[in-house]
Amino acid sequence: MDQLIEFATNHYVLAAIFVALLLALIFSFFASAFSKLKEISTHEATLLINKEDAMVLDIRAVAEFKKGHILGAKQVKPELLNKGDFSSLEKQKATPIIVVCAMGMTAKRTASQMLKAGFEKVTVLKGGMNAWQGANLPTTK
Repeated sequence: MDQLIEFATNHYVLAAIFVALLLALIFSFFASAFSKLKEISTHEATLLINKEDAMVLDIRAVAEFKKGHILGAKQVKPELLNKGDFSSLEKQKATPIIVVCAMGMTAKRTASQMLKAGFEKVTVLKGGMNAWQGANLPTTK
């Protein structure tokens, strides 16, 4: 213990960086654990689609959507979603919705906006279409 204190006093910058990273890791863990927004794997997504008739909402650009998308996916232009315009989805507020983007990052922001807009069952496909295609799951053009 004495050596740890001596190290921290001699290398206070390294000790401060370590503490900051540790706090960031703890914050990230608790933020994801208590978030209403859930990320699901490709396996969980297929179960949700098949058992609960979930709607797949693809938020990629139209050109990417036309190159290949999940069977039955509905494409909504990202421009509308960035404005918070979910009028085309009003009838699906109680339906399970899986938001999909290319890699799973953009979908989190959109899904959070949807939860704030009153959608009840919104999830994000972890890894996006890259994960879906990486798992060799079916797509259509």
